[in-house]
Amino acid sequence: MIPSEKPSSNTTERVTMGALAREKPWREEFVHQGLYESIAQDRVIWGTPAAEAVVAEANRRDASRVFIVASRTLNQMTSVVSAVSDVLGDRCVGVFDECREHTPRETVIAAANAVRQCHPDLIVSVGGGTVIDTVKVLLVALAEDVQTPDELDHWHVRVNADGSRHIPAVRSPPLRQIAVPTTLSGAEFSALGGATDTRRKAKHAFTGREIGPATVILDPAATRHTPAWLWLSTGIRAVDHAVESITSVAPVPLVDGCALYALELLAEALPRTRTNPDDLAARQQCMHGAWLASQGILRVPYGASHGIGHSLGAVTGMSHGYTSCVLLPAVLRWNRGAAEGAARQARIAAALGRDDGDAAAAVAELIKALGLPTRLRDLDIREDLFPVIAEGAMDNLWVRTNPRPIKSTDNIVEILESAY
Repeated sequence: MIPSEKPSSNTTERVTMGALAREKPWREEFVHQGLYESIAQDRVIWGTPAAEAVVAEANRRDASRVFIVASRTLNQMTSVVSAVSDVLGDRCVGVFDECREHTPRETVIAAANAVRQCHPDLIVSVGGGTVIDTVKVLLVALAEDVQTPDELDHWHVRVNADGSRHIPAVRSPPLRQIAVPTTLSGAEFSALGGATDTRRKAKHAFTGREIGPATVILDPAATRHTPAWLWLSTGIRAVDHAVESITSVAPVPLVDGCALYALELLAEALPRTRTNPDDLAARQQCMHGAWLASQGILRVPYGASHGIGHSLGAVTGMSHGYTSCVLLPAVLRWNRGAAEGAARQARIAAALGRDDGDAAAAVAELIKALGLPTRLRDLDIREDLFPVIAEGAMDNLWVRTNPRPIKSTDNIVEILESAY
């Protein structure tokens, strides 16, 4: 199916607000316009073991057929998934564990077909951003009867020639997901999912009001199996969410407040989890930090760290945690001269414990303290790939909203060289 040309609800609301402003021009003299849209998420649960919380949610939702989507490692090498399926008993009608990093379209369709065969009334996603995004995009496929990877072309967010966004109006999916996240990517707190077109080496964004998790279950014990590099690097991804929320060209007060506190929580707790991986209190604090940091996802426009990172990941296969590690300080340096750039970056630096206003240095110091890569060369990324990465990034919606305007691929190559 091809989406209708009617505007999304977001577009309609912006038009309405603009019309009101024209009718009452006095408003523009005193206030800024803005919009914050809550996602369709009922509750966030913490302090309860994952399996116990999943069953309680299944009971609350009268779910009789539950399908689990998980990472293969969690399913086959740990007891996290089996604990959930065992307590569900006969209500567990299937498990899909073929998710792959960067969410290739092919695995999304495979997961959607597995769900179609089992006819569940609830999906439980157990894992990191890859797993949760797989479910988000498969829910788009179910909502719009998408049968092949190519048909997803009609449903991803696109940037129009004039720089505006085209957001397809995705219908409600036939069922919802609840999520048990095991990383700090924050995918569980948004209605935005990414999937990669492997032929074009491009990652696309998909959104729909009800594709995100209806309930999120934060169980730090379930994260103990997450590899240290993945846990810590997705922690920097959460830092990236917070930083690019604060530096956004269209900031929102609620998002700013959450993002600043998120930086304090993450800066204090991430090093503790590196020193003592069994510190469940620190792990829970990190998860709360990731929750707060995620409040800006698709609510405020991000910048080039996210935008270039999507292309860098699609071209090289680099995890998004690592793309944030190597790109975020470079993007902060490049953006410092943007309007209000120095003032907003000073707030970031202060939240990270630095009083000289140097946000790039503050972020770089945290990354280094966690033993994570700080340069593209640390990850053996070849410089001859920069033009390809830059070309792909120019079509990204967040490159188009970077605080310091990016006008050409040369600008992106400049940032990549700074990150090298």
